[in-house]
Amino acid sequence: MDKQEILTGLRDIISLYTEEQDALDHISEQTDFIADLKINSANLVDIVLDIEEKFNINIDNESMAKMLNVKATVEVIEDKLAENAGK
Repeated sequence: MDKQEILTGLRDIISLYTEEQDALDHISEQTDFIADLKINSANLVDIVLDIEEKFNINIDNESMAKMLNVKATVEVIEDKLAENAGK
């Protein structure tokens, strides 16, 4: 799975939790979930759960703490997918 496929999947998930359509339309690696997309901390947890289900990965608390923007989230997803591929 390449970065664009991950970003598309992530955008689909995020769209359920944000009303900031303009920010979602212009999503980039620098997009911050809280500042730009106005997603609250409770919904961040929901997003992580949805990511785990969509990408069939498990995200530990340490990784979850890093997932505050799109770039960090894509990196965590890529790392977890690579870990799964090695099993």
